[in-house]
Amino acid sequence: MAILPRESGKLIARLAKNVFIEEEGINNLAREVLEGLKNRTISIDNFSQSELHPNAGHPKAIDWIFVLDTLNFSFWSNNADNKWKVNGHSGYFALCAAIKRAVDEGIPIIDPNYYAKITSDDLGRILREDDGADPPPLLEHRVKNLQQVGKILIEKYNGTFVECVKISKYSAEKLLKLVVKEFECFRDEADFYGHRVSFYKRAQILIGDIWACYKGKDLGEFNDIDIITMFPDYRVPQVLLEFGAMRYSNPLLSALQSGTEMTEGCPDEVEIRGCSIEIVERVVERVRTLIKQYPNLNINPFSCNSIIVDHFLWDYRRRNAQKLENLPFHRVRTIYY
Repeated sequence: MAILPRESGKLIARLAKNVFIEEEGINNLAREVLEGLKNRTISIDNFSQSELHPNAGHPKAIDWIFVLDTLNFSFWSNNADNKWKVNGHSGYFALCAAIKRAVDEGIPIIDPNYYAKITSDDLGRILREDDGADPPPLLEHRVKNLQQVGKILIEKYNGTFVECVKISKYSAEKLLKLVVKEFECFRDEADFYGHRVSFYKRAQILIGDIWACYKGKDLGEFNDIDIITMFPDYRVPQVLLEFGAMRYSNPLLSALQSGTEMTEGCPDEVEIRGCSIEIVERVVERVRTLIKQYPNLNINPFSCNSIIVDHFLWDYRRRNAQKLENLPFHRVRTIYY
């Protein structure tokens, strides 16, 4: 059994050789997050502000989110001018736009009875680009993921992910363990110096998305949401570098700057992802300490958690994409992020 993501982050940060955590950068980030909480630019409400996301009023919102996070991986392109785009959106939001377009066209893409038997041609059409060009990378893997999770939902969970949420009795930890046990394509783990560590990026973001969609109520009312860490991907580390919270050794920095593609599960990749988790955990702790020091702010310390901070970091990267172009990201072709 792998160590859960939070403990994995601590262990990896302790053993890391090429990725370093900088306390001054953590302080900078904590102050920025606190400002965002004060002026409400950082909030649980931000998920539902995108017209491409399902809202809690949709009868199949959870099944829609489940499909999104089954497909939510590997959107990066070697050529910045050749990004996969749908309705003008790129990356994850292109996926959201493609799924919404399919729903609007009457394609039952959020029904496991449909996607358990989906073909490459079917999914290729659903994910078609604006100009009819190629769908995103790893199409066959996306097809396999959908078929795999669809069959399990039909066989064991009455054809809906809602059953998984209810069986977990509103525990984020129980749901996380259920997802990675039942659905192999969510089992995001690695070996690191004799330890089996985990990141569970897509499984965690699935729970975080349900929590945010329902604003922590009803089907999103997890009593232990703090078990969920940030979602270690290839974009958030750029922001951690920008704030000076993360630093790379010169050899690692050179390799990343040259665009070298990493092997999934290699020590450097594990260090970048694990240290990202640990940095955000420390940021959350620092923000909560600051909130307690200034009670007149009238902010609940627990309104800051790793999910909220991850949303802020990911949105910051999108808003400042041009500025962050000079900061490299680690390139790994994987189904896990």
